[in-house]
Amino acid sequence: MMKGLRLPGIFLLLLCTGLAACAPATGSSAALPQLNREEPVILEVWHYYNGPQKAAFDELVTAFNESVGLEEGIVVEGYGQGSVTDLINTVIDAANKKVGAGQVPDIFAAYADTAYAVDQLGLVASLDPYLTEEELAEYRPEFIEEGRISQDGALKIFPIAKSIELLFINTTDWTPFAAATGCRLEDLNTLEGLVQAAEAYYLWTDAQTPEIPEDGKALFGRDAMANYCIIGSQQLGVELFSGYGRQGVITPDKAVFRRLWDQYYVPFINGYYGAFGRFRSDDAKIGKLISFVGSSTSVVYFPDRVSVSDVESYPIDCFVLPAPIFAGGKQVTIQQGAGMVVTKSDPKTEYAATIFLKWFTDAERNTQFAVGSGYLPVKQEALQLDKINEALASQGDQATKERMGHTFAAALEQIHNSTLYANKAFDGGTQARIVLDQALNDQAKADREKVLALMAQGISRTMAVAQYNTDANFDAWYGEVCTRLMETLPAEPQARGNSGD
Repeated sequence: MMKGLRLPGIFLLLLCTGLAACAPATGSSAALPQLNREEPVILEVWHYYNGPQKAAFDELVTAFNESVGLEEGIVVEGYGQGSVTDLINTVIDAANKKVGAGQVPDIFAAYADTAYAVDQLGLVASLDPYLTEEELAEYRPEFIEEGRISQDGALKIFPIAKSIELLFINTTDWTPFAAATGCRLEDLNTLEGLVQAAEAYYLWTDAQTPEIPEDGKALFGRDAMANYCIIGSQQLGVELFSGYGRQGVITPDKAVFRRLWDQYYVPFINGYYGAFGRFRSDDAKIGKLISFVGSSTSVVYFPDRVSVSDVESYPIDCFVLPAPIFAGGKQVTIQQGAGMVVTKSDPKTEYAATIFLKWFTDAERNTQFAVGSGYLPVKQEALQLDKINEALASQGDQATKERMGHTFAAALEQIHNSTLYANKAFDGGTQARIVLDQALNDQAKADREKVLALMAQGISRTMAVAQYNTDANFDAWYGEVCTRLMETLPAEPQARGNSGD
C-alpha cells in the first residue's frame, strides 16, 4: 500500500418585487442590525465574471442599488478581477496583507479552497445569524452544504449561481459524419462510447483525403482535467479528495487512474482527442474539435461559426447533452460555480451583505441572471425547465434561445438524475487540483507529439502509439502523479491510500 496522501434585461417587475423579498429573515427584526438609508453601507464586491456574465451581474447590481439598496441604505459596487485564477490570487494576497495588495473586500466570489484559506485567517463571517431555516430550505441542499466549510458547520459561502459539466456538440459537422458511419448521439452517453465515436470520426475524416495519410481530425476535447479525475474517481467508487482541513486525504486508486488514462490519454495520442487553444471552445471555433465537455457556462462562448481561415468561415448549430460517464459508473455530477463569501466585519455590514445576496437569489431574479450567463439558479423552485423557458423567452435571437434551451434542458436532466458532488476544502487542495489539471493532459500532449514525430519517419500510427501505450509508461506517470500529490499536503498527512495493486 502506498503511503497515505493528503442579464441581460432586468425588468421593472424585478425592481418592484425586490422590496418584499428582502424583509428581515432571522427571528424578530429587533434582533437584526438596523440600517439607515441616510448613512448607507457601501459593499465592495470582487468577482471573476467576464463578457455576458459580467453584463448580467452589473445589471442586477444596478437594479439592487436603485430599489432595495436605495430603500434600505445599501450601495453595492462590483469589481471584476479578471479570471478565476486572478481573483484567487488577488484575494489571497489581500488576506495575507501582501505589500501592494488592497484590503479584502466586503464580499468576494470564491470556491471552497479559497474561502477555506481566508477563513483560516479569521476573516470570513458566518451567515447563519442572518438566515432562517425556512430560507435555507429554499435552496438546493448540496449548494448550501458546499458552503459549510468550517469545522463547526457554519455557512461561510453563499450560493448565488452554480454550474455543472455538459457535452457540447457542433451538430453541423456531426450530422454528415453520423449519417456516413451510423454513430448516434446516444453513443456519447458513456466515455467508452465517446472514444469509439472519436476513433470513427478520425478514420472518417482521414478518408476524406486519401492522398494524405493519417490526417484525421479530433472529435473531442475537455476543459478542467481535475474535474475529470475527481468525478471520474467518484463515478468508479473511490473518493479522490476526502476529509477536511488538515485531515484531508488524497486517494489516487491505481485501477481507477488506469481507466482515466485509457479513456483520455490513449485516444489523445491516437489523435482522436485534442487540446489546442486555451479553452476547448476556442478549438471548436477554429474547427479543431466538434465536441467538448465544459462548464454549462461554456454555452455563452460556444461559437456561432467555424473559422477555417482569416477569410473563410461557416455557420454551425449546437446541441448539448449531459456529460458522459464511465460505463457502469455511478450517476455523479461535479458541482461547480463559486459562491459569495462575506468578510468578517461588523453585524451591520454583514447583514447588509446578506440582504443583497438574498435579493440576488430570489428565484425569478436569479433565473434571469442564469439565462443571461449560462449558470444555473440556486433555489429549488427555479431549477425547473418551465421556469427557465419562461425566462428564456425574453433572451436575444432565436438561435441564442435554442442554444440556451438545449443547455438548460441537458443541465436539469443531469442534476435531477444524478448526485451532485463537490469535495470539502482541505490544506493543499488548490495545489492538488493544479497537479491534476496538468498531469494527464501534459503527458498526453507530449506523447502525441512524439507519436507524430515517429509517424513523420514512416512508422505507422499503430506502431508509434504502441511505443507509448504501455504498462510501463502508465506506471511511471502514475508514480509521478502520486509523488506530486503527496507534496501538496501537510508534512504529516492522514494515513490513507490505495495503490490498487
